[in-house]
Amino acid sequence: MIRQTLERFLILFICIINFVPAQVEQPYPPLSLVSIPTAGTLPRGSFTLESLLTKSGGVTPRLSVGFTDNFSFGVSFGMQNLIGDNKPAVNKTTPEVQIKYRVFDESQTMPALVYGLDTQGRGIYHETDSILLSGEFDSLRTINRYDQKAWGMYMVMSKNWNLFGNLGLHLGFNKSLSENDDGDNDLNVFFGIDKELNRTFSLLVEYDSALNDNDYDLDEITFGRGKGYLNAGLRWAFNANLMVEINFNDINQNTSAKYTNREIKVMFSESF
Repeated sequence: MIRQTLERFLILFICIINFVPAQVEQPYPPLSLVSIPTAGTLPRGSFTLESLLTKSGGVTPRLSVGFTDNFSFGVSFGMQNLIGDNKPAVNKTTPEVQIKYRVFDESQTMPALVYGLDTQGRGIYHETDSILLSGEFDSLRTINRYDQKAWGMYMVMSKNWNLFGNLGLHLGFNKSLSENDDGDNDLNVFFGIDKELNRTFSLLVEYDSALNDNDYDLDEITFGRGKGYLNAGLRWAFNANLMVEINFNDINQNTSAKYTNREIKVMFSESF
């Protein structure tokens, strides 16, 4: 069933990129949408500082550097309760890493292709939670994972067109590397679009199917409800170096939260 779904997504993606007129140049595609990675990489000799402001006073800063036009490397770490009157806490004692290598550049007929690694999940990192499993024998089990699993190893394709402003389509697959204590390590699929409304604002829409976090046999330690994550955002290019996003995550309420999660992302880029 999963294999058939992935094949349909891939066939649809290839059909679309071959029947819509392509944009000749897209020199700086976005590195990511609301959360999903794209085939965009930083230009050589440039860097991006990003801060994601999340619920409960959480902050996730990220530094990414473009070593070549096709290779980017980044580090990040998350903190909870940085803003507020609760004790601040660091998600993990070691930083997370992001690596992107673009194998193929985008052409008139074919999308750009990137292989990547991203160990930064979303939300709180649960390191010592003990979960009681019900069954023939009750037992305690410890999980090590974020609220929303990191991408791990992934492959993503991106294609851009000039359609009353830039239109980007992105499709990818990922495999979690370390957050598999729940026994759900399925191959996952995600896709999204970014649409330039004008020179200043862009609309972002994405869907993460979360196939690696929907195992109902282990629902005591599965965080998702099997709906996947539907996210949307509005990106404001304040100037050539500064962008601000207002994001709405889990619109379809895949978790137990009663309301859509609102986040703010600030991105600053510069050359060196």
